[in-house]
Order: sequence, then structure tokens, then C-alpha cells
Amino acid sequence: MRRPGGDRGQVSIEFLGMTPLIVLTLVLVWQAVLVGYAFTLAGNAADEGVRAGTAAPRGERSGVCRQAALKDLPGAWRGGAEVSGCDQTGYVTADVRLRVPVLFPGLIDFPAHVTGHAGAVEEVKR
Repeated sequence: MRRPGGDRGQVSIEFLGMTPLIVLTLVLVWQAVLVGYAFTLAGNAADEGVRAGTAAPRGERSGVCRQAALKDLPGAWRGGAEVSGCDQTGYVTADVRLRVPVLFPGLIDFPAHVTGHAGAVEEVKR
């Protein structure tokens, strides 16, 4: 014997039950994308800093390297960025440390950081 109305509406009820799981999955995937993007930005910033630092005179190297590393970073990542190194002779290295944002860059950051490292041989001008 069939009930009146049958199974009508069952798919809607199941979808409502799965909605929190779908939203949670999307949030976790988005957060993973932000972590990966932060790693990409840190590595690129370190590369840019070293590239500029190797061509700069030794006395100005640290400032030029830091400025070049921070130049192309988006504003949300630039605020908490730390650039170290850049003042060596011979083999110049730079480390860029960025905070990882939570869901939306510029609002809240995780206590964890990502680091990009780059190095290049100093250019000798003759």
C-alpha cells in the first residue's frame, strides 16, 4: 500500500542534509588554495628580491632587495611579510615569510607562516 504523496520532496530533504558537508568541503578546498597561493607568492617575492639584490651595490643591497621582494605582493600579504637575508657577499640569499590568511586575505591570519627562499650568485661589475 502506497502512502499518499509517495516520495515527493525526498531529494530536497537529502540535499538539505548534505548542504553543510558540501559547504565545509568548499571552505576546506578554498583554504588549501590560499595556502598554495601564499607559498607561490613567498617564492616569487624571494626570487624578485634576490634578482634585484645581486645587481645592487653592496651598501644598498639589503634595502633594494627588501623593496623588490615586497613590490609585487598583494596588499593583504604585504602587511605581515618579513624579508631577511639579502646582505651577503658572493652568494646572495633572501627569505620571505608570509602569514597564511583564513578564508579572506586581509582579515584574519593563521598563526602559521609560509616561507620562500631564493639564492643567486652576486654579479661582479668590471
